[in-house]
Amino acid sequence: MFFTTFVLAWRSIRRNLLRSFLTVLGIVIGVAAVITMVTLGQGATLAIQNQIAGLGSNLLQVRPGQRLMGGPGSTGFYGPSFRESDAEAIATQIGGVRAVAPEARTSTTVVANGRNWSSSVIGSHNGWLQTGNWQLREGREFSADELRAGAAVCLIGETVRRELYGSRSGVGEQLRVRQMSCEVIGLLESKGQGAFGNDQDDLVLLPIRTLQRRVTGNTRVQTLLVSMQDGSDAARVSAGITELLRERRKLAEGDDNNFNVLDTKQLADTLSGTTRVMTTLLGAVAAVSLLVGGIGIMNIMLVSVTERTREIGLRLAIGALEREVLLQFLVEAVVLSSLGGLIGMALAALASFGLAGVMDMPYVFQPGINLLAFLFSAGIGVLFGYFPARRAARLDPIEALRHE
Repeated sequence: MFFTTFVLAWRSIRRNLLRSFLTVLGIVIGVAAVITMVTLGQGATLAIQNQIAGLGSNLLQVRPGQRLMGGPGSTGFYGPSFRESDAEAIATQIGGVRAVAPEARTSTTVVANGRNWSSSVIGSHNGWLQTGNWQLREGREFSADELRAGAAVCLIGETVRRELYGSRSGVGEQLRVRQMSCEVIGLLESKGQGAFGNDQDDLVLLPIRTLQRRVTGNTRVQTLLVSMQDGSDAARVSAGITELLRERRKLAEGDDNNFNVLDTKQLADTLSGTTRVMTTLLGAVAAVSLLVGGIGIMNIMLVSVTERTREIGLRLAIGALEREVLLQFLVEAVVLSSLGGLIGMALAALASFGLAGVMDMPYVFQPGINLLAFLFSAGIGVLFGYFPARRAARLDPIEALRHE
């Protein structure tokens, strides 16, 4: 009986293809919108997590100042800078630390091969590569003698290589940083865009003493990068660093910290949580169109009942049961909404894949949301198709046969 009912429902849909198409259009748009919004939201969350992870694994960033950032027009208080010895103290006195790197940086123009490029010049040592999860594509790291003597050597990022050396790697060639000429001894693997929209590959890495003596002319260290061992308690390590730096910076018990300890994992969790909330809100807004589509199905089914009153009366007169008529119209509604769900899933896959490429974020296929959207669209058919189906099933056969 169910197969016969399905065939009858399908024939009825085919008799009015244009009307059927317009009926399912609302479901198509609703399903496609929900799946696309959730898929892009998941991709954005994954992109943020990957970009934050690119800053370094289990990374703490220690920066001078009482306020990490302020609102528009605000002026944060910036405390005294750090010293190399602060990094050494953290590495030797704080447990659970894998690597510590002091970081000093400036922006300046670098020149090579008859070209110039404005780039970020960073001073540190080999621990900087470890804290930031940097890999060498070609060349080598700094030697101990080069770090100790402040030698004129450097590592470059992919953007600097491309802008100054073209198709060549640049390793073994000369690079001028302001008035200093240094030898390129290594090329870093590309990382691409950072979590805050910055180009992570636009950099030149010098030994920190080289930067201080021959580029900036001061011994300031703006940031201490602390990479923790796997399984380390970030709160405990952060508290240990805070206590140590307060002691080294001679802060009294009642004084506020004149430095900040930022846990990048907490930052990633915060940004990811915000993205998930926005994804949920956008998905909920898009789901409203599913309800609109359901109302469209109900209206069209009511029109269909009115048009087919004589057919329904004839079926009832020759012995068809009310539940069979009810089932026929319910199947029609479910087939329409399910068809709209399938088309919406296909459109969502194409739209999500295309938009993910345009927005430069990973495409994350979500079987759960696709299945949920399809089941919800089928449920819409049952919910909004029941009233017209019940109305058809309760028609009086005699009155239905008299209907003009």
